[in-house]
Amino acid sequence: MVKQWSLLALVISSSLSQVALAESVTDQADAKGFVDGSSLTGVARNYYLNRNREEGRADQRDWTQGVMANYISGFTQGTIGFGVDAYAYGGLKLDSQRKYANTGNLPLDRNGDPQDAYGSLGGALKLRISKTQLKYGEMQPTAPVFAVGGVGLLDQTATGFDLTSNEIAGLNLEAGHFTATNGGDTTNHEHDIFATYANVATKSASFVGGKYTFTPDLSATVYAGELQDVWRQYYTNLNYVMPLSNGQSVTLDGNLYRTLDTGSANAGTINTTAYSLAAAYSFLQAHTLTLSFQKIDGNEPFDYIGAGDNGAAAAGDSILLANSVQWSDFNGPGEASWALRYDLNMAPYGVPGLSFMSRYINGSDIDGSHTPANSAYLGAYGDGAKEHETDVEVKYVVQSGPAKNLAFRLRQAYHTGSSESGSGGDVNDTRLIVNYPFSIL
Repeated sequence: MVKQWSLLALVISSSLSQVALAESVTDQADAKGFVDGSSLTGVARNYYLNRNREEGRADQRDWTQGVMANYISGFTQGTIGFGVDAYAYGGLKLDSQRKYANTGNLPLDRNGDPQDAYGSLGGALKLRISKTQLKYGEMQPTAPVFAVGGVGLLDQTATGFDLTSNEIAGLNLEAGHFTATNGGDTTNHEHDIFATYANVATKSASFVGGKYTFTPDLSATVYAGELQDVWRQYYTNLNYVMPLSNGQSVTLDGNLYRTLDTGSANAGTINTTAYSLAAAYSFLQAHTLTLSFQKIDGNEPFDYIGAGDNGAAAAGDSILLANSVQWSDFNGPGEASWALRYDLNMAPYGVPGLSFMSRYINGSDIDGSHTPANSAYLGAYGDGAKEHETDVEVKYVVQSGPAKNLAFRLRQAYHTGSSESGSGGDVNDTRLIVNYPFSIL
């Protein structure tokens, strides 16, 4: 089924990446001080989106400019260190019309027109003891069961507590409790946390888990999370990189989610197991071939946490399944999908910074005929539905000079399916994203 903004393809690199978790906590004994350890960085993002949709559905299109600045203080010196993180995000409409609205890049005014400009401010307090850090405020959690998104014009944030610890070498532990979000195209951080596809809001989300790196080539991740009165979700990942001769390698990656309803079960009965298996072969320092398989076992889709106030357009990034791509998550009830991906890095051929990606995903056996009568997903899926998607991407990053690190990214997705059967409909989705990172401190 389609999603708007999770795009976990951004998390999976040319070879399968390991799970992205919270940043490692450095030792408080090495604190440089509140000011000396500070940084002020950001990115200016120009974003053009053109989404053509069939079956009588309105096209979506806009051109926007955003700027995101992030201040990260150092920690005061001493046994307990204190610090502050803060952000300022702003978005500007360059071209957009009401008939092409709802891209997820611009909020709408009371008349349904895209707003000319918007922005948000936020921050978090933090303290550190040894290699353990506690934060409270607005932040961007990246846990596999609770991760806000960062692929629209402006990044999403969530409000709550986050505790991370690296006291044991190779072990990254994390726990969090969050009560509100900012969806990226909203102007404050007091919006709901919700189940994306069910579009059911809840008061809080909590999680605990960690990652253990056995060797530089082998790691395992385990997490458990709860969306209050909706579900409990369990996640595990195993990632192994097998070096071969002559610069070759094979990366094996497995992801498993188990989701069960809990408490008042506000989205109805949920009993779903979702998993993906992938293998990536890298060779000649430039080429990577990836083959992946994904399966949803259950009478409901695999669902995950969203942020903001506008339903599926504010989907987060809490889906690390291999076949969650530009347009579709391939996550319908019973759905089985396979994908073939090819990445090319042009640096060995004399063009550093230029890369290409193409992939094809085929999904089948979607079956919504057994969805429970009390389910929020009832009627969203047909029986025997299929879908497939072809994605192409070109990216270039300037390597030197005044525009160093300026990145151009053209992404094209062709998706075929039926919106009536829950497979997302026929869509032609084009995105041109220009990022310019900057550093002030």
